[in-house]
Amino acid sequence: MLLSLVVHTYSLRYWLPAAVMLGTAPAYLLSWSVWRLLSTVLPSRLYHSVDDRVYSVYQSMVLFFFENYTGVEIVIYGDIPKKKENVIYLSNHQSTADWIIADMLAIRQNALGHHGGVYVKRSANFDEKAMKKKLSSQTKMGTPMYLVIFPEGTRYNPELKKVINDSQAFAAKEGLAVLKHVLTPRMKASHVAIETMKEHLDAVYDITVAYEGTLTADGQRHPAPTMPEFLCKECPRVHIHFNRLDMREIPTEPVYFRRWLHERFEIKDKVCMSSS
Repeated sequence: MLLSLVVHTYSLRYWLPAAVMLGTAPAYLLSWSVWRLLSTVLPSRLYHSVDDRVYSVYQSMVLFFFENYTGVEIVIYGDIPKKKENVIYLSNHQSTADWIIADMLAIRQNALGHHGGVYVKRSANFDEKAMKKKLSSQTKMGTPMYLVIFPEGTRYNPELKKVINDSQAFAAKEGLAVLKHVLTPRMKASHVAIETMKEHLDAVYDITVAYEGTLTADGQRHPAPTMPEFLCKECPRVHIHFNRLDMREIPTEPVYFRRWLHERFEIKDKVCMSSS
């Protein structure tokens, strides 16, 4: 009886975070919606200041469960700057948990709450003008920037063979190295963001995330854990490779930028193969 109670209680260790997150998310979204509505008659700086603070509190609670409650080991390679910086965060993309990984690094610099995301479709339907306008307005206001971009445009999932085959065919057609463990990155959103905000940015953070256990001994790749699976410790260890790139290291010409970005993903491809 006692042993059964202990086992049942221990199992709650993994389900409690999920329950808390699912329970608090609607309240957070409702609060944010109300504040967003009120912001139409308030100064923009005030809206962003309060929005950052509320988001920071919510994400701090989420991170508490991820880092201290689930038991998943987080292994970070590279030196994360101690001070807060204005950056673009470029990463490979495999799971909804990738957003939590971004938070894990941001909180170590007291930059939680300054996040934004750029959603990139793997198609020609990219509104460059709208993106430039939005980023320029944030730059002019001096908004603290921790902009998260997943250049692949969608999550890498080994079960989606057509997506992977199309990605590899595109790389071969363009004379680029064919990647096996990440998708061919699309350069336009990243290039527009860096060029538009280069005077406002301190660096680009080049991040490679590898979820341990997704590559079998015979080389077969399994999908990365979903958010609930991550919370339930389906992934024992996450490897996060951090590289800080000075803005002077990044080429400005589109043709050279595309080559540079692809070379960064060639490195990610090798890291994902060795760390999974």
